[in-house]
Amino acid sequence: MSLLTPELMANIGRASTPQKEVVTRRDIRKYAIATGQRLEKYISGDVASATFHVALFWDVVGMEELSPDGVSIDKLLPKFPLERAMAGGLDITYHRPIVPGDVLVATRTLSAIYEKQGSSGPLIFYEVDMEIKTEAGEPVISEKTTRILR
Repeated sequence: MSLLTPELMANIGRASTPQKEVVTRRDIRKYAIATGQRLEKYISGDVASATFHVALFWDVVGMEELSPDGVSIDKLLPKFPLERAMAGGLDITYHRPIVPGDVLVATRTLSAIYEKQGSSGPLIFYEVDMEIKTEAGEPVISEKTTRILR
């Protein structure tokens, strides 16, 4: 018997409200220092390092909106019957660098939900696509995150 009900599967294709963020040289520099970057182009804030976009679009929430492990509760996702999450994969395509002054818009879409049988029981996989574009619609980053629930 599958854990994936028709109601759960109906969430595939659900998208977030587009989120807009302005990129500043100061934010790029702070991120570069916090992550131990060594290249001058990152430290000076001329261009953002590869993972800068990840934290840029995190929700800023109060403590009451954090899960027990300190992660913001993802409002895009439905309530799954399995809750222990593990990383399943990350595929990122960079269309162009992020630079100071960029106004970026990110939209996240729940693109897949599927079930597999693991050695210790059922596993639920889900995939979330994030498209980051400039305000003018120029592609910047395409990202697919896969998570596994057990």
